[in-house]
Amino acid sequence: MKEKFQLEYVFSNISMSVLWNSISTPSGLGEWFADKVELDEADTNVFKFYWGKTSQTARLLNNRVGAYVKFRWDDDVEDPVKPYFEFRMSYVELTNDVVLTITDFVEPDEREEATKLWETQISALKMATGL
Repeated sequence: MKEKFQLEYVFSNISMSVLWNSISTPSGLGEWFADKVELDEADTNVFKFYWGKTSQTARLLNNRVGAYVKFRWDDDVEDPVKPYFEFRMSYVELTNDVVLTITDFVEPDEREEATKLWETQISALKMATGL
């Protein structure tokens, strides 16, 4: 059974709007999260992610502009745990940093691998945003 876990990444010298665009739009996600991301023409809450010849769709469950975006992979719809992945931004006034909190669900024995994957993705995000 999948279990929830969270990771936090601190971004210095980034504007909230740049990070928001990177985590919430098809073009932004296509710069670091997948090779290409498109919106479904019939349902703009469905995002199609491409990695090489592989693709996967996810539904936008909820978002608050400038704060968070929450998705569920279509192949997780029947899972009783109701897994999702979420990108949540917060601003730390004391340091002027932006914290990106990622919530994801994985099988217990895949947590270390998932953490390494997210670290790789965040490195790509930092490069895509010029950090």
